Amino acid sequence: MNNSANPTKQINTNQFTQLSIFVTSNSDIYTSSVNSPFPINRWLSNETNTSATIAYSDANSCGIFIDINNTLYISVTSKPKVLSKPLNSSSNILTIIAGTGVAGNAANMLNDPRGLFVDNNFDLYVADAGNNRIQLFRQGQQNAITVAGSGSLNATIILKYPIHVVLDMEKYLFIVDQFNHRIIGSNEDGFHCIVGCTGSSGSSANTLYRPSSMAFDSFGNIYVVDQSNNRIQKFLRLNNTLSKYL
Repeated sequence: MNNSANPTKQINTNQFTQLSIFVTSNSDIYTSSVNSPFPINRWLSNETNTSATIAYSDANSCGIFIDINNTLYISVTSKPKVLSKPLNSSSNILTIIAGTGVAGNAANMLNDPRGLFVDNNFDLYVADAGNNRIQLFRQGQQNAITVAGSGSLNATIILKYPIHVVLDMEKYLFIVDQFNHRIIGSNEDGFHCIVGCTGSSGSSANTLYRPSSMAFDSFGNIYVVDQSNNRIQKFLRLNNTLSKYL
């Protein structure tokens, strides 16, 4: 619960490592496993003691997203691509919607894709970590637009292994810039650092060490998985007046 460090529920996955997690608005939980055959599992909110496998990837998947049409997206890191399938389909077949499966930096290629975000227009944002950039794939398009980092038309920031990407309700972009140990945010003035802006890693309250993901709550506060510090950090948004981040 909010403002508590104690978990209210624990789920035993019976698997060695979960690489990514996504929680839907109705509290269903989706995870990807590091174990072959690389299942994508779902725990329904009212059945958290058992899971169902809804799809299989062909390699490790480090990003999961469910869009507003209940479509699943997963990023496959070692075979660089993004796969997708409607969750209301009985088929376990996943379709490639971004990347070619071969690493590269062309507009239709990815290199070690990680975090994903799909907006309400079904445009797909990919943290293309190995290429140090954020790629935007418009719905139905195979060629991406680089919206941040290496190759961007507005290269105002240099990214170093961006691992996660989030949009707020105003479609401003937020990036977990892992090897720069910081969180990048955008607004009407462009990109700027908002967390971990000292220029180096650290364990103090204002520094991070290889952060791996972030999320907003409904008040605009930011939660960061501060991976190499083995902690979750909460950064308060000041002067909140609207709940516009979920």
